[in-house]
Amino acid sequence: MLCCLLCAAPPVLNAEAVSFRNDVMAVLSKAGCNAGACHGNANGKASFKLSLRGESPDLDFLALTHDQFNRRVDLMQPEQSLILLKAAAQLAHEGGQRFKTNSWEYKALLGWLEQGASNDVASAVVLRRLEVKPVEAILIHPTNKVQLAARAFFSDGSERDVTTVAVYESANPAVQIAADGKVQSELPCETTVLVRYLEQQVPVTLAFIPARAGFTWVKPEPHNYIDRHIFAKLQRLRMNPSEVCSDETFVRRAYLDLLGIIPTADEARSFVLDRTETKRARLIDTLLERPEFADFWALKWMDLLRAEERMLDRKGLELLHRWVRQSILDHKPLDQFAREIIAARGSTYKNPPANFYRATRSPVERAEAAAQMFLGVRVQCAQCHNHPFDRWSQDDYYDWQRVFARVKYKVLENRRRDDNDGHEFKGEQIVYLAPSANLNNPRTGAPAKPRFLGEDNECSSEDELAALARWVAGPDNPFFAKVQANRVWYHLMGRGIVEPLDDFRASNPPSNPALLEELARDFVNHGFDLRQLIRVIMNSRTYQLAAAPSETNVDDEANFARSIPRRLIAEQLLDSQSRVLGVPLQFPGYPDGTRSVQLAGSLPERRRGEGRADVEKFLAGFGKPPRLLPSECERSSDPTMGQAFQMMNGPVMNEMLSGKLAGELAASPIPIPEKITELYWSALSRAPTETEVSKLARYLREEGGGSEPFKDVIWALLNSKEFLFR
Repeated sequence: MLCCLLCAAPPVLNAEAVSFRNDVMAVLSKAGCNAGACHGNANGKASFKLSLRGESPDLDFLALTHDQFNRRVDLMQPEQSLILLKAAAQLAHEGGQRFKTNSWEYKALLGWLEQGASNDVASAVVLRRLEVKPVEAILIHPTNKVQLAARAFFSDGSERDVTTVAVYESANPAVQIAADGKVQSELPCETTVLVRYLEQQVPVTLAFIPARAGFTWVKPEPHNYIDRHIFAKLQRLRMNPSEVCSDETFVRRAYLDLLGIIPTADEARSFVLDRTETKRARLIDTLLERPEFADFWALKWMDLLRAEERMLDRKGLELLHRWVRQSILDHKPLDQFAREIIAARGSTYKNPPANFYRATRSPVERAEAAAQMFLGVRVQCAQCHNHPFDRWSQDDYYDWQRVFARVKYKVLENRRRDDNDGHEFKGEQIVYLAPSANLNNPRTGAPAKPRFLGEDNECSSEDELAALARWVAGPDNPFFAKVQANRVWYHLMGRGIVEPLDDFRASNPPSNPALLEELARDFVNHGFDLRQLIRVIMNSRTYQLAAAPSETNVDDEANFARSIPRRLIAEQLLDSQSRVLGVPLQFPGYPDGTRSVQLAGSLPERRRGEGRADVEKFLAGFGKPPRLLPSECERSSDPTMGQAFQMMNGPVMNEMLSGKLAGELAASPIPIPEKITELYWSALSRAPTETEVSKLARYLREEGGGSEPFKDVIWALLNSKEFLFR
């Protein structure tokens, strides 16, 4: 009966043929029918399910023409088809009206139905390329709109204007986009507009900027290629960079960024009083060789490697931390560092990088962690369907997962505390590759084949991990150098050139593509030298800009026109308090005086009923991550009321204030102004102003000059924004 129905309506003569593959599928996307919020949802809507964003035209054809006893199409009376009546709001439809009866969408669907609702997925011409103009535009007020034009190029050499057919999506909700591709914004902003037609998508970067009447480019002198790229874009945006920061600001910034701790009073004062022109470059070189640099930058990698005690056990955790720290201390190139982690196997005690696989127990975890850490790619969305914002398909996802599927574990012993916790491991393990893997692609039901992301050919090596290690950290890899350069930039500048820093995709382009390209190229040319990359960034004028905004860059966050203040991370804050007050930290199980950046794990395990030490609660309260995700985004910098109590009247603050510093200051015979000056150099890396000295000296004299008033002054300095922020 179905065959009779499908054949009953003869094609309309003398009418242009409507392609299901290239026209109907475009209608479903334009109308939003196959979006995740509608029928493209994993479970569909109202018993009607389409593939997300049209990734499976064959299945969508069946859903339209065969599902629910063919109730959605009526080839005898095409106008009475449910897909028209509901979408045009002629029948009740939860999704509302998607198009009108006189629209091209309605006419295309009606034409397809009148022509017999045929399936031409296998025979239709294939979209080869989508071209959008402009791909970049800077619009200066009063100009606040731009018309985008989209053109499709097909496999038979034909081309078509698809401007009104394409889908337009803005990353900024303040930007309005009409159905015909006209983009408009009433507010100054930058945005990426993703233009999508069928399976192709093109990102367009737009900047809407105020006129800034009388704007004059100040012509700042660049220090290196970083500044040339940054300043070139700022000039196009009619935005001047801020002034270069003071020596006091620079020395504190450099110590925090490289060592994770503020300088001592003597270190800060010595730098500021130095009058040589090359002192900033010399300070950078000196700090890069200090052992505290390895401590602080090892912390960043331990966060990424998900190194925590429950999964690795205390011994494995400390061995991995020692290996990471020593690698940085020994100037190990970052490509070699990555290769040794990816290819690691054997004993987790004798070969510490093998603990990477101990922390990622399944092929899913390994594949997603490696993609995010080393390639800056978040492939998670492709597990259930083709990635909606990137090029990765389900086939890519499962073939990539197959690369890690042969990793197995031999548990020599497990002295876990909780027998019901299958994720707790205590004891040595052996990581090895099994002879075979059983991993099927759920889309096809066939075995997945080991294939690297972005590569067409299957990995033919008998050792997929060794081959992957060579490929990931190779100089020609399109991802590795860029994502590592972007990661270092993020840690020094507070924001990635690609942001979030581990989410590289076409719809999330870099704010300055030319800069990222040259940083990556420079990184490769210098043998993946971490210190050289840091050195070139910190010697740039861009890194050394002040935080105080200029009239033109006050609203800038993405173009590095000024330094953006950011709160000290938990470890920086606690270690800096300890340094100012001269009170060594005490962590259970570690020698007294261990700094928080030197801790191997996130937060140590405690038996049920055991409480955490106050210093551990402090670190957790200020955002130290539990290391459950392979991403810097897990570390929180959000302010909480609990943090305010910790800083103002918490046990750590009170215990440190009860140390000997306040009493020594009160008993010292030196004049009060000199005591105040020393406190300022110690806490804020600068001398106090005359007003600050005058007010604090008056307060201390009025309160009798004992230890309690000095505690008040120290407390005020440690709770000041100038201390809490970089």
